[in-house]
Amino acid sequence: MARTADPLKPLTKRELLGNIVTATGLKRKQVAAVLEALVVEVKKSLGNEGPGVIKVHDLVKIERKTFAARPARTSVPNPFRPDDVRDITAKPTYSKIKVRTLKLLRAMAEW
Repeated sequence: MARTADPLKPLTKRELLGNIVTATGLKRKQVAAVLEALVVEVKKSLGNEGPGVIKVHDLVKIERKTFAARPARTSVPNPFRPDDVRDITAKPTYSKIKVRTLKLLRAMAEW
């Protein structure tokens, strides 16, 4: 199921599955099961119980970084108005996801 329409549009999920089926000779349900298993592994690794990092086959490294809660502050000088003060509200603990490209993906992007 090779794409023949517009090469500048991103692949849909159906087209991606079709391309992998064609390349590997597996059945569509098998390929879908592998991709679902990958999603489950990423979710486990980045969840609260996991290590917070997963590397996907020399393509990307996905990391979860947790930031501590910040307390509220009052009478903080405003950097944009020197003679003014402002109040800063508290911020709860939060996490961010960082996706880093690895060597193989960077090499693919350079051609």
